[in-house]
Amino acid sequence: MVRPKKKRCVRVTPASAFYKPQGTALHELQGITLTMEGFEAIRLVDAENVSRIEAAAMMDVSQPTLCRILAEARSTVAKALANGWALRIEGGNYEIIDKDAGDRCRAGHGRGGRKRHKKIQRRRKENMINRKGRSSLNNRELTEKENGSIE
Repeated sequence: MVRPKKKRCVRVTPASAFYKPQGTALHELQGITLTMEGFEAIRLVDAENVSRIEAAAMMDVSQPTLCRILAEARSTVAKALANGWALRIEGGNYEIIDKDAGDRCRAGHGRGGRKRHKKIQRRRKENMINRKGRSSLNNRELTEKENGSIE
């Protein structure tokens, strides 16, 4: 029996769910569909410049899965642009969640999620330190500081 697909977390729905070339009648066009998770992957990685690791955590998928979703979505958009096809954004296996809902859309951590979540939190702490003008700490120093070994 095949394991069911996990729902991907989508924070933003598209402003318009349908795009077509200007000056062409709709009944003359061939169309192609971009899934909602593909739209979310492109939005996070390409439009908002979120790292792939953080984008994968935000969508509640692994990094390789995010890369597959992203490659398929980019291919779909490229086909629509190159061939003058209409592009419809709909479907897929997703769950719409609140924009401000942290890194993950569900409370559970899943496979490797807890480790990934801690790694993201550590990077954010490091970035906060860098933004405040202090010297950068490496991962070992950050871990020792969190454990109370150094001050």
